[in-house]
Amino acid sequence: MVRKKVPEWLNSTMWSTPPSQPSSFNDDSTLLRHSPATKMSSMKKEEAESISVTPPPSTASSVPSRRPRNNGSSISGEYGNSSVAPSSAEDFSRQAHLSAELSKKVINMKELRSLASQSLPDSPGIRSTAWKLLLGYLPPERSLWSSELKQKRSQYKHYKDELLTSPSEITWRLVRSKGFDNYELKSGSRCMLSRSRITDEDHPLSLGKASVWNTYFQDIETIEQIDKDVKRTHPDIPFFSAESSFARSNQESMKNILLVFAKLNQGIRYVQGMNEILAPIFYVFRNDPDEDSSSHAEADAFFCFVELLSGFRDFYCQQLDNSVVGIRSAITRLSQLVRNHDEELWRHLEITTKVNPQFYAFRWITLLLTQEFSFFDCLHIWDALLSDPEGPLESLLGICCAMLVLVRRRLIAGDFTSNMKLLQHYPTTNISHLLYVANKLRSKMLV
Repeated sequence: MVRKKVPEWLNSTMWSTPPSQPSSFNDDSTLLRHSPATKMSSMKKEEAESISVTPPPSTASSVPSRRPRNNGSSISGEYGNSSVAPSSAEDFSRQAHLSAELSKKVINMKELRSLASQSLPDSPGIRSTAWKLLLGYLPPERSLWSSELKQKRSQYKHYKDELLTSPSEITWRLVRSKGFDNYELKSGSRCMLSRSRITDEDHPLSLGKASVWNTYFQDIETIEQIDKDVKRTHPDIPFFSAESSFARSNQESMKNILLVFAKLNQGIRYVQGMNEILAPIFYVFRNDPDEDSSSHAEADAFFCFVELLSGFRDFYCQQLDNSVVGIRSAITRLSQLVRNHDEELWRHLEITTKVNPQFYAFRWITLLLTQEFSFFDCLHIWDALLSDPEGPLESLLGICCAMLVLVRRRLIAGDFTSNMKLLQHYPTTNISHLLYVANKLRSKMLV
């Protein structure tokens, strides 16, 4: 078999910097999920300073200051020429093209996907609208947007009313529906019902399956876990964690979305780490400069979150881990991709140093790379993920493969310990170049 070589320029230190000294890596047992309460977000890597992008002007006060994106020189090699980061003129042209496309009466989805595949500009409103289209929340026909949004937002309000109302309020509603509207006034008490007015299903100590109180107490563990996870979501970004009414409102919205999702999806419920996947979606929608869109960010984010997870939901079900749709199947596919593109690298990792891809790829895949790069770099990576007509998983696996190829020199020179540290604490990387290489690697597979 002819060994497939990777061009030397891919290993240049231009594309990565040495990682910070990490803490000890996790072993296989700590990476596996054993229940919906398994802590996926605890596997978060140490924060590393990353190349960032400028946020929309409307959100500047909500995010920490960041350095401008580094503009590298063009590169050449086996994959041809590629600009590491687009110039301001190119950015302006892409923004104008996107704005024109999003203004059409009928959006050309093929064109939109093509434009988004190498990331979207950070101009106000563009990413919010584009993501809604790419996730199928908005139809291509602009004339249908108003009615679709009205219907979906009304549906979400119904979900909240049905699923998030406290049991005590539900009990009062039931009592009133039975003709005791003025009972509390006649009895001289606005807070107590006589025992004869409370059915077994309404009683807080009822264990009946139809009891709203029994359901409430069963949900407490999930509610508490969601509350903890949301509070520690991106503590370095004021949008999520500042001691302000705005940040607290954002946290409440995220809690509502995750709890409604858990109640509607009893087979999965809530798995720790879902808060990290929701965060980019809610952030983008909440910072839409359009006031109506921003005010309905919670409802819009809920449906887009559900749509995104629909392609990954089997990864969060432990019973399916070893099935063809489970997480181990996806990790095996990634391993095969690496072997097809660079057998020398694959052999060194899995045979020589015995680095099981599950040790690092479990987190990469289940959290959609949100823990491997800075939050704002992840927005650009997600542009590519959501633009894939075959679904986000295909692009995700391609990007994961490119991540390994870009640090192959260090991996080939490393042993088990150094390679585990490198892959669990991935170094700072030029995102434009990463997406470019991932696209080229995938193109070669289609030839």
